[in-house]
Order: sequence, then C-alpha cells, then structure tokens
Amino acid sequence: MGVSGKVALVTGASQGIGRATADAFARAGARVVYAARRADAVAQAAEAAAAGGAETLGVACDVTDPTAVDALFAAILDRFGRLDVVFNNAGAAMPATETGDVSWEDWRRLVSVNLDGAFLVARGAFRMMRAQAPKGGRIVNNGSISAHAPRIGSIAYTASKHAITGLTKTISLDGRQHDIACGQIDIGNAASDMTAAMTKGVPQADGSMKVEPVMDVAHVADAVLHMASLPLEANVQFMTVMATKMPFVGRG
Repeated sequence: MGVSGKVALVTGASQGIGRATADAFARAGARVVYAARRADAVAQAAEAAAAGGAETLGVACDVTDPTAVDALFAAILDRFGRLDVVFNNAGAAMPATETGDVSWEDWRRLVSVNLDGAFLVARGAFRMMRAQAPKGGRIVNNGSISAHAPRIGSIAYTASKHAITGLTKTISLDGRQHDIACGQIDIGNAASDMTAAMTKGVPQADGSMKVEPVMDVAHVADAVLHMASLPLEANVQFMTVMATKMPFVGRG
C-alpha cells in the first residue's frame, strides 16, 4: 500500500533515527508531523523536508508532559484531521552505571522519557485512531536490542525497553477491534549521537572495553517505512534491525 498521502507522526524527529525516519516518510509522500523537545531543532527539520516538497508540521513537544502530548494531537487533528502512522521513537540514555550507583533522579529521568513518554504518545494516537473515520492506524514502538538482552550497567534503560515490549503487546490486543495495528522495532547500533561511543569503545559483559560495529540510520528508516507500508490486515509484530557484527546473539 505504501505511505503516500498518509499522515505520519515521528517523535524524537529532530535528530538521529527519528530525523532519518521522518525524512524517509516525507520522501515517500507522507504528510509528516515532526515532533521533538527542542522547538528550534524540530522547526528546522520540518522546514527542510517541506523545502523538498513534502507537507510537514513541526511541533515542539516534551513527551513526558501529558499536557504537551495532548496539545500535539490537537495540532495534528487541526492540521490534518486524522493520523495513520506513529513512530513512537523519542528516548533517552545514560552512561553505563552499576545498579548500586544509579541515582533516583537519573532513573526517573530515563524511565519518564522512555516509558512514560511512549505510553502518553501511544495513548494519544490510540484515542485519535479509534475516533476517526475511517478508523484505525499503526503504532510502531522503538524498542531496542536491550528489550531482549541487557548491557552491563544499563538497568534503567534496559528496564524501560523491556517494558516497551509489554506496551506493544497490550496495544496490539486492545487495538484489534479498532483496526489499530502495533509493532515494535528493536534497533542495535545505529550510528547516531546516542551511539557515538561505540566507535571508541564501550563496556562489555566480561569487563573489557571494545569498539563495536555500527550501521547507517538509513537502514532503520527503511525498516520502519516497510512496517508502516503494510495494509492494516498485516503487521510486523517484532523486527530486529542491527549492525551485523555487533554483539547480540551470544552477548556476554
């Protein structure tokens, strides 16, 4: 079916995986809502895509703020009247820290973005997709390799990404009667600001530091675009896209 003419929302769309995916949607003919926390960065991203001929909307949104998320969906409804696809991508990370040394403030900050924010965006999308005519749509949650296998010193990030899997499965069940499909993409070592350290050396389970392979974010964008391009009668429930030689199978 493709995504041409569909309304697609991407969170965390001002940089990295989010920016690459939002741009890929725009090139494929979708009407794209770029959402991110920093107003200047998200406006620049949306305007750049619009300069290439795409129909875009840039919205500054802190996904941890329920009022801001509600305002995001109100803006989408006002501009486009419906929503077909969401890439629930906004996320945060922190340096490797042993469990006993993780502060409550760092735990709450990371879980607030990665889990609370993902829930608020999914809830808003679900409400909109359930109410529109014709009803339905697709939500793609950004999981992680860490939704399956943790890295050393990653308790907050890993817990949040394991929780995304539960979020995805429950949305899939609740969405059936409303023609809302939900899937999860688990990404490993896509080259971005968040993974820059991997090219210099990151902690391994055996205590060593090793450089890890990375892949171009364009491959992630292509994978999300494929998931979004399916008709609603079909769904990619879980997809793993990763740098081929990174430690995952057999990690640790």
